Amino acid sequence: MAEVEVEVAPLEDEAGGGATAKMSRSVSFNCHRRFPTVQSYVRELGGEKGRVIEKVLIANNGVAAVKAIRSVRRWAYECIGDENAVTFVVMATPEDLRANAEYIRMGDVIVDVPGGSNNHNYANVTLIVELARLHGVHAVWAGWGHASENPTLPDALDRSDPPIKFIGPSGPPMRALGDKIGSTIIAQTAGVPCIGWNGSHVLAEYDRSTGCLPEQAYSDATVGSATEASEAAEKVGFPVMIKASEGGGGKGIRMVDRPEDVQTAYRQVCGEVPGSPIFIMKLSSRSRHLEVQLLADEYGDAVALNGRDCSVQRRHQKIIEEGPPVATSPEVWAEMERAAVALAKAVGYTNAGTVEYLYSEPDQKFYFLELNPRLQVEHPVTEMITRVNLPAAQLQVAMGIPLRHIPEIRELYGKKRFEDGIDTSIDFDNAERIAPHGHCIAVRITAENAEAGFKPTSGGIQELNFRSTPSVWGYFSMDSSGSIHEFADSQFGHLFAQGPDREQARRAMALALKELSIRGDISTTVDYISKLIELEDFVENRIDTGWLDALIKEFAMDGSSG
Repeated sequence: MAEVEVEVAPLEDEAGGGATAKMSRSVSFNCHRRFPTVQSYVRELGGEKGRVIEKVLIANNGVAAVKAIRSVRRWAYECIGDENAVTFVVMATPEDLRANAEYIRMGDVIVDVPGGSNNHNYANVTLIVELARLHGVHAVWAGWGHASENPTLPDALDRSDPPIKFIGPSGPPMRALGDKIGSTIIAQTAGVPCIGWNGSHVLAEYDRSTGCLPEQAYSDATVGSATEASEAAEKVGFPVMIKASEGGGGKGIRMVDRPEDVQTAYRQVCGEVPGSPIFIMKLSSRSRHLEVQLLADEYGDAVALNGRDCSVQRRHQKIIEEGPPVATSPEVWAEMERAAVALAKAVGYTNAGTVEYLYSEPDQKFYFLELNPRLQVEHPVTEMITRVNLPAAQLQVAMGIPLRHIPEIRELYGKKRFEDGIDTSIDFDNAERIAPHGHCIAVRITAENAEAGFKPTSGGIQELNFRSTPSVWGYFSMDSSGSIHEFADSQFGHLFAQGPDREQARRAMALALKELSIRGDISTTVDYISKLIELEDFVENRIDTGWLDALIKEFAMDGSSG
């Protein structure tokens, strides 16, 4: 490795005196090393499972597609010197084309796909696999939502000839961990703390080759009728949550605090997610929703990339995210990270994932909630505090590069980006990460009417004016010439504010929201959240998962009485 001695400018001492002493420092040219091609990058850094990925199908739209393309192009420019080293094939529905969606302009190859609901396009596994084969891509990135948690997608891609890499976990662990009942059984078997639920007594090992648990174990942890629901709720203890294992995004979940309401709530959950197995868990009142960001490679290593506090929720849907979590002690947070890594290793998990916990502040205890086998919408919070480009890290893991060779992971553990020596290993179980880079707060920008119960809206946009600053950046799925169509996700933007501490990040976000200008046929939550983060409870960080719903209920009662 080439090194050079340089003289550092004179420093002033603490008393403000003159020059003290000259310093010398070794500066490595490898800090900014570039490779001539993706092939050479993989050849040098990849392990025995190394594979070149130069063409990727984005099986998603909106902000997910925008973020993935931007992140990978940034990595390609930094490491290869060519932001177009990876070619992107994007899917475009008639609705997204008419909306002038940003990701379509960013794609290298645009493929027309049927319109309508996502089962005709972005969630259609058969269509995605056919397009991947037709266009000769090396890999598929599904991001979040749509087909991102459907294990039949990685399974089908793996059966292709030649196989096409799924940028995410393989089918078996996705199948095991993407199921809320199965993942909880696996977690408690691995020794991860779990809150009381109807399956607390069930322990079982899952089959790594199929991703399945023994049928009897799964059956023992499932509530099969309204009568069983009443019995299980009484045993778990009120209040309880009745949940569909295949639910999500606020669907298939009910809170019940009275025995007489259990059977009705059970039937409602069954109706919202038809065919899904149902389970019942104890409601942890006044808890926080904390999550650990995971990244695991194909060689058995897994690391925790700090985490996020996503406690500000409306009907179990995240509104504001921030990191690093500051509600726990460092010791408890370290336990949460270790438990998450142990769970990932127990099932042979690879690529990015998130372990979600409920955290009870009064007794400083945490309980496993679920593992999301995909990248989260709020992942840029982690990027800002760790400086790890997560979509690019996903790509590198998919290319068979070990975690110990990924430059940003090496930097996170205090190592040089590139090492010429024979021993490049990192003992991730015992090595310490560098401290987080300040604090980050994220706000989702959605086309919803907060005054009408957060009802989704659609229509054209005449003005979208956002100016990034050194403290705040954001991205949107369209510009002033775009629109939100009826099949689009309500989230069309995401803002991220960073500061040395939580309060300075909060103030930066407050100013950014005040200056953000969006005009058009849609309603947005910008003004509502702008007021929300100025409330004393938020400023003082006195929040939990029930905080926002309680505020909304209080406001509704005040309005009706007024």
